[in-house]
Amino acid sequence: MSGDPARAVAGFFDPPPAGPLGVAVSGGSDSLALLHLLHDWASGSGLALHAVTVDHGLRADSAAEAACVGEIAGRLGVPHTVLHWTGWDGAGNLSDRARRARYDLMAEWARGAGVAGIALGHTADDQAETLLMRLARGSGVAGLAAMSPGRSHAGVTFLRPLLTVRRAELRRYLDARDQKWIEDPTNEDMRFDRPKARRALRELEPLGLTVEALNMVAGNMAALRKTLGHYAEAEARAHVQFEAGDVLIPCAAFGAMPGETARLILQAALHWVSGEEYPPRRGGIQRLVEAIARGEGMPLSGCLIAIRDDTIRISREPAAVAETVAAPGTLWDGRWRLTGPFRPGDRIAATGEAGLRACTEWRGTGLPRRTLLAAPAVWRDGALRAAPLAGFGAGFSAELCRSAEDYHATFRTH
Repeated sequence: MSGDPARAVAGFFDPPPAGPLGVAVSGGSDSLALLHLLHDWASGSGLALHAVTVDHGLRADSAAEAACVGEIAGRLGVPHTVLHWTGWDGAGNLSDRARRARYDLMAEWARGAGVAGIALGHTADDQAETLLMRLARGSGVAGLAAMSPGRSHAGVTFLRPLLTVRRAELRRYLDARDQKWIEDPTNEDMRFDRPKARRALRELEPLGLTVEALNMVAGNMAALRKTLGHYAEAEARAHVQFEAGDVLIPCAAFGAMPGETARLILQAALHWVSGEEYPPRRGGIQRLVEAIARGEGMPLSGCLIAIRDDTIRISREPAAVAETVAAPGTLWDGRWRLTGPFRPGDRIAATGEAGLRACTEWRGTGLPRRTLLAAPAVWRDGALRAAPLAGFGAGFSAELCRSAEDYHATFRTH
């Protein structure tokens, strides 16, 4: 655990990134401290720094707080951008929806601005709180490893240089600079899990369950996750195959794998096929393992798992892509790129039942019906023009933009 925030930042960014660096700033103490720390560090390294704030529009003061961050960044000479989220419709988990939107907006901004990565102000306190929340959910090794120092999302790397620094140390740093910060009232709102975990931490400290101890546990779990991932990747390279965007695993090889290895291989397959940011919880994976042991399939995480000819086949679930539409030249379902003689008015959508009925020769492809139902097709005015994987539509082709190496890499990055 580092007691010197400046040293933690300098050590984290040694060597420095290859291009401009973004920093996410909400106006709270952690992110404001990170802004100042990175400004001082970047001034010595010559690296360009850009600040970004996401205004979720959920509180009356949010716009004023974003403007306040802009003023602070301006005094430091750091360019500042405010991104706005307007997608909250009152349905679902607010914290989860807002977090996902925040990362999506920042990733889109970073790609457009040519920013190589975005630094986040997560601290050792956040790490301990995350571990407690994961314990409450019954997480496995990967979940208990909590937050990693870096992760990729939508082609952008998000970095956490302050995971070894306590929040109190950052506030002392800001006090020394006479820099005030914004107190977010939701940090004390017990309707949300993180404030509950923060309160529980204070009560658990007399038992020795301190922030430092919980961070040590998270570090141990991260090391174990890396070891398990190494062996799971070796098994995957030996046995897992790919066809038309599906993952295929021989039943005999799967049955001979240790339980945790089998779970990791399934988890990686679900992630590779669906593109979901987070894997299903451990309970869902365990139910899938049990179903496979009985020789049964099931839907999970936007995928269909079926067993046929002594092979486990993990495909995209047709219902998960039924409303997914993309324009020609763009990725469909985050993984397919179609090329061919497009015309004005064409759109890319799932083949579906109606499309497959028009593909009279689809059986000749040798692909399962469920795979083709969720495959990309070209439509115009309700009529099918092409379904490349189903052998329909001259001149069109479908390229899968996820490789076998992308699958194997998940054992090292998740």
